Amino acid sequence: MRLLVVGTGGMANTHARYFAAIDGVELVGAVDVDPSRAKAFADQHGIANVFTSLEDAIAWNGFDAATNVTPDRAHHPTTLALLAAGKHVMCEKPLAENYAKADEMARAAEASGLVTMVNLTYRNVAPLQKARAMVLAGEIGRVRHVEASYLQSWLVSKAWGNWATESQWLWRLSTRHGSNGVLGDVGIHILDFASYGAASDVDHVFARLKAFDKAPDNRIGEYDLDANDSFTMTVDFDNGALGVIHASRWATGHLNELRLRMHGDKGALEVIHSTEGSKLRGCLGEDVEQAVWREIDAGTVPTNYERFAAAVAAGERIEPGFRHAAELQKVLDLAIETEKGRCELAV
Repeated sequence: MRLLVVGTGGMANTHARYFAAIDGVELVGAVDVDPSRAKAFADQHGIANVFTSLEDAIAWNGFDAATNVTPDRAHHPTTLALLAAGKHVMCEKPLAENYAKADEMARAAEASGLVTMVNLTYRNVAPLQKARAMVLAGEIGRVRHVEASYLQSWLVSKAWGNWATESQWLWRLSTRHGSNGVLGDVGIHILDFASYGAASDVDHVFARLKAFDKAPDNRIGEYDLDANDSFTMTVDFDNGALGVIHASRWATGHLNELRLRMHGDKGALEVIHSTEGSKLRGCLGEDVEQAVWREIDAGTVPTNYERFAAAVAAGERIEPGFRHAAELQKVLDLAIETEKGRCELAV
């Protein structure tokens, strides 16, 4: 597979490293509107061809597939152009800024017959995969209650850099720069984490969103700091379970942690994924009576990058696909509407 990297910001380095390590994958081109950034990226990863427009890369046509690591608002036009050119696409999350655009992308993907995938990176977490399998096997019975959280502290600490001075962080705080805040950035991750683990989609949602004061007049340079920093969400799953999902960038003491608890009428499971690693715990069988929790070996799973490359080689569909990501975006869009109207909405 000859791979084009579209967008050469920070996350693109992760894509390049993972794809370069896969047998049969060759990084052949890099695209970025910033010529110096594109060249530095290409030099770092040994990529021969550099383009400052996607149109030029498509005209060159020396690639089979693309990984789209552009900013959120650029996913829609760039992905549609790649599909129209007959290229397989892995797209970073979220698929688009809103459901209407995400739905258009999903329809285009379905009509194209090409391999398309959204990089919901926490599908790479083996304990999540194992937990889902156990839920589907009925090991915790009927799921009744779900708790999920995604906690980050980069607005509190400088562990990932200084958000107040670096554009790679500031755009995430500004709706004018294409951000839907923590809801749009990591909300899609924790929503997928919860619904995938519980093996059930969301059918009703109610959310509260909050943007906290971060600077004088909530503005730094060209950036209005108006995107939400925290959200809380209550959901009904279509399997009948009640869920509580929340996320924040103000979670002091948590660099990057996802947690999922699923309580059934026969047992319970907990998945924890953080910078320190991943683990799965269960309270099952006779342990339920005394509330004893034990760690469960989840083994290992292939990465999204490996699965995408294998799917392209085989010409097979793969999940998480564009349609799944579009449906997640519908929930996120409705969450924003419930905040405005202070009302629960059906998906």
